[in-house]
Parts: sequence; C-alpha cells; structure tokens
Amino acid sequence: MNTTWSRFNITSIVLGFAFLYLPIVLLIVFSFNESKLVTVWGGFSTKWYVSLFHNQGLMDATWVTARVGLISATVATVLGTLAALTLTRYTRFKGRVLFSGMVFAPLVMPEVITGLSLLLLFVAVGLDRGFLTVTLAHITLTMCFVAVVVQSRLITFDRSLEEAAMDLGATPVKTFFQITLPVIMPAIVSGWMLAFTLSLDDLVIASFTSGPGATTLPMKIYSQVRLGVTPEINAACTILIAVVAIGVIIASLANKRREVQRQLDERAAQRG
Repeated sequence: MNTTWSRFNITSIVLGFAFLYLPIVLLIVFSFNESKLVTVWGGFSTKWYVSLFHNQGLMDATWVTARVGLISATVATVLGTLAALTLTRYTRFKGRVLFSGMVFAPLVMPEVITGLSLLLLFVAVGLDRGFLTVTLAHITLTMCFVAVVVQSRLITFDRSLEEAAMDLGATPVKTFFQITLPVIMPAIVSGWMLAFTLSLDDLVIASFTSGPGATTLPMKIYSQVRLGVTPEINAACTILIAVVAIGVIIASLANKRREVQRQLDERAAQRG
C-alpha cells in the first residue's frame, strides 16, 4: 500500500488542524493582552487574570459549574456503569429493548428537545428551577455517554477471570470489587471525565433548567459575549482549557501506568 503523503494530504491536514486549533491559540494569546481591545495587541500582561478573580459574577458561576459537574459526573458514572453491567450481563429480560432505548436516547436527541422536555417535567412536578434541576438534567445528559464507554469495555472483558475467582471461593460481590472493577476502572474513569467535560461545556440544557442562583459559567460567558468579548472572557476560557488539558494528561498517564503495570504482572505470572 502506498503510504507516501501527497501535498494535497499534507495541506488538508494542516488546514484542518489550523481551523480547529488556531482560534483556541489566538484566544489564549489575547488573554495575556495588555489592551482592553481583544483584536489589538498592546503588550504582554496578566492583569486580566487578576481582574477575573475579582469578578464576583464569574467566580460564582464557576463555583456553580464545578459543583454541578462534580456531582452530576459522579452520579452519572455510577448509574451509567450499572446500566452497562445490566445491558452486558443480562442479555434477555422483559423490557430490555425499552430500557436500552431509554438509556441511549440522549445520545441522539437534540439538546433543545432534551432541555425542553426536562423543563416541562420539572414544571409538571412542581420542582423549582435551580441548582438541583441543572444537576438532574446533566445527570440525564451524561449518563448515556458513561454507559457507552463502560459497555464497550465490558463486551471485551474475559469472564473466565470471574469464574476462576468464584471457583476459588469468592462471592459474586467480592469478585466484582476485586476482579471486575479494577479491570474496567480505566473505562469508568474515562466515562467520568467525559461526563464532567460535557457538564462543564453544556449551555443549551442548562439554559432551560437553571434558575436564580444557578447560573453556570457557559451561561455567564454567553450572556457577556452578547455584549462584546472582553479579555476577562479570554482569561476564563484559557483557564478552562488548561483544566481540561491537565485532566486529559493525568488520565492518559494513569492509564499508561496501569497498562505498564498489567504487562509487568503478566510477565511475572508467566515466569512463575
């Protein structure tokens, strides 16, 4: 097979990456701009980061977003893992098709429809919109993504490991926590990070389900951008990019470390 890269291929890749990442690079660069004008470079300065931390509105929105993300991602990870286990281990039960459709429906449902449906639900049950409703909405949105990630790992899981553990006298619960859970833990961690990132990034669903005192950071940024982009917004977005990048790096290093440890354990077992 010919693997030679043509000029067209190289140009297409360069333009594609430039289209994706050049705006992010410009945003980061202009967050250190001395000038208040975001399109005119006035010299290097970090004053907008200082100003950002003194902006009480943005700080409150950041705190709300962090709490919503942590809680919704954790709950969604637990529920998504249980749903993946159910769909993988119990292939035949009454209502499986309906259950599977309900779990994965948010994957293909437009966010506007999901947000409007949740709004109507909260109004129907008399639940005031606020922190709780945003958290519940984000759990609904992100649980399906966790289920997909964990289910893909469970499908390739070697069940003979569990059978061997139970043959040696381990109970099903002990087998799950000592055999199954450590093996699928990288998928669970990946699912949690995906859920947290989706919650951190969501604007549409939060706009439908939020209320007084529950303004998330994307909503706050969007409301300010409508009046004009400021360097403080660039600084806030740069910090978000840094947080996500650090999380991805840590997760990648942790997964690599687990993989190396697993290979070492396999080699030690073969020698023994």
